Amino acid sequence: MNQKPHRGRVPLSLAVSTIGAAVLLAATVLMGLYLGQETQSRLVEIDKGWRAYSDEAERRGELLSRLRGHLGYGGLIHSFKNYVLRKDPSYLEALRRQLKDFSETVTEYRSSGATPEELANLRAVAAAVSAYEAKIPIAMRAAEENWPPERTDQLVKVDDSAAVKGLDGLDAFWRGKRRETTENIAAKVKDGLSLVDTGFKFLGGLVVVALALYGLFFWLQRQLRQSILRLSDELAERRAAEHTVKKFQRAVDQSPATIIITDTNHTIEYVNRKFSDLTGYAPGEVIGRTPAFLQSGDQPPEIYADLRQRLARGEEWIGTFQNKKKSKDTYWARTAILPLRDDEGEITHYIGLGEDITERRKAREQMYRAQKMEAVGLLASGVAHDFNNVLTTILGNVFLAQQSPSRSPELVEELEQIEIAAKRARNLVNQVLTFARRQPGAADTVWVGDVLLEVSRLMRASVLPNVEIVCEEVVEDLVVHADETRLHQVVMNLCSNAAEAIGTDGGRVVLSAGLSGEEADGDRFVVIRVQDTGPGVPEEVASKIFDPFFTTKQAGKGTGLGLSVVANLVSEMGGEVKLAETSPQGTTFELVLPLSTEPLRREIGDDDLMEGSGHILLVDDEPEVVATCAKILRRLKYDVDVFTEPESALKAFQDDPRKYALVMTDYVMPEISGEELCRKVRQVAPALPVIIYSAYQPDNLDLDALAPIRLIDKPLDPSQLARAVAGLLSQSDAA
Repeated sequence: MNQKPHRGRVPLSLAVSTIGAAVLLAATVLMGLYLGQETQSRLVEIDKGWRAYSDEAERRGELLSRLRGHLGYGGLIHSFKNYVLRKDPSYLEALRRQLKDFSETVTEYRSSGATPEELANLRAVAAAVSAYEAKIPIAMRAAEENWPPERTDQLVKVDDSAAVKGLDGLDAFWRGKRRETTENIAAKVKDGLSLVDTGFKFLGGLVVVALALYGLFFWLQRQLRQSILRLSDELAERRAAEHTVKKFQRAVDQSPATIIITDTNHTIEYVNRKFSDLTGYAPGEVIGRTPAFLQSGDQPPEIYADLRQRLARGEEWIGTFQNKKKSKDTYWARTAILPLRDDEGEITHYIGLGEDITERRKAREQMYRAQKMEAVGLLASGVAHDFNNVLTTILGNVFLAQQSPSRSPELVEELEQIEIAAKRARNLVNQVLTFARRQPGAADTVWVGDVLLEVSRLMRASVLPNVEIVCEEVVEDLVVHADETRLHQVVMNLCSNAAEAIGTDGGRVVLSAGLSGEEADGDRFVVIRVQDTGPGVPEEVASKIFDPFFTTKQAGKGTGLGLSVVANLVSEMGGEVKLAETSPQGTTFELVLPLSTEPLRREIGDDDLMEGSGHILLVDDEPEVVATCAKILRRLKYDVDVFTEPESALKAFQDDPRKYALVMTDYVMPEISGEELCRKVRQVAPALPVIIYSAYQPDNLDLDALAPIRLIDKPLDPSQLARAVAGLLSQSDAA
């Protein structure tokens, strides 16, 4: 018997199959959704973890690097120890800046969300730095009192082991944080891979039923692997980029040129370390400002207008700025400013690169000054000879007129005024010559009291009536070893400046001298003071008054050489001149010279000229000069043969050498110089006294080969001439 098929099984099987397929399909879909969601969650967590790690590592790494920089080589501890060892104030200044930067770094670290462990380590580091900071006064006192290094080292010694441990702890915490984050990312990646494996297992069970879903899961698996590989590659690229950025940052920050980066509105976004070191401004003080605060005001606005126009056209600008530091001092910077463009060629920023050329400009200015000094020397040498010849004639004839017994009181006063004017002109020429040639004078023992009395006498006759010249009595036997003419010139110059400072308002100029306290090595010094009741020296001028060509007088009324000449002359005498005191009530200059232990050799006084006897051969190519000198010598009872041609004078001497007791000649003459004439005279009469006079002292004259000899500066002073002739003839008679 044939059985009929069971109609209900197919639908049931179909229903079961359908239900089973639906369940399997639903399970597959749900599993796929679950795996996709979990995979996406792991990727999001990986991305968040990486971003948190990247941001925190970059910021903490930079702060930790700055802390190590402050405590490492060249940092504040290095500056502190260098200051203790070398006592150089520049290290102290660097230390103070570094302490400020360190404090800012610590504050920034604390505000960055540091953990209690980091804060504890940070306190240990800060405590050590505070200990070093507390030792600064001891180091400063040691530098001021010049303590022995062992004592200083013992007193400023700081145990910084806790700081080192704290710094290592910060570093270890940072490395641990990095390791923890990396492990967390790796764990998330591992979870993702685990999910992928689970998906594969699930798909393996459904391979018969859901081949199509398997393809989907295969695609998902491939995408996941590619994402992981991309993430791994991105991680490596970010690390490489971070390393490159740090190298670039170090290169820019340690560049020997100043670097400023601004936006297109010229707002500063970055400055490097060289900029801060040069200008004194910390980065936080300038970021957000425009570079206009650097302008010194000493340059025309056209420079800045040209700069803006060039940058607006997208061109670079190269030029030199005189900028102003935070300390208000100025510096010169050779600067190049150029636009920075993005990939599309659009200007996004401007960068300024500056080179400090202050020292180079100072060297160039010194070269210009040296060239100017050379020009002054050439000018002085060119005019001094002729000008001093004129002054010799004036002073000589004034002397002769003053010796006349028929002179009236009015004539005496007028002659004295002529003498004072001539001597002031002589001092001016001597200033220029001294400044140009920078050679020492003929030093001898000089009584300071004589110089002060002579200067006060000349000053009273040349200043305004409302300026009182007071010379305090020098009660001590103050003797210095110096050139008397130049010492007279120095004091006269200081007094003239004092009288000019008083001006028409009236006042007093007081000259005094005394002994300073005994120095540690036993030396004693004479202090000559010139005090006035003028308005004082302004603070901004006080540091420049001894500079060449610096003057506060109106154009045409000052050369700017006076105090510079004074400083040079005093230095040659082995002393110093200084602005001892200044205020609105007056000014005091002090001239300090070593006290001489040599016995004082008093010469014949001006009012007691000694007459003599003997035949003198007088040679000078200037008729006015030789005539004046002959009159003076004849007034002193000497017989004088006058020659204006050296050849004729030499022939007359060679014809009768025994006739002459002394030869007196100018140094600069045509045909035969004074030195050559003296050497030919020496060949005939080796012991004959000789006087050579000139507008400048020759530096190549062999005095030993021509002894006995006396050098006299032009313009000739009659009293000096009388003393020289009498002195040489007396030495010759004694021999």
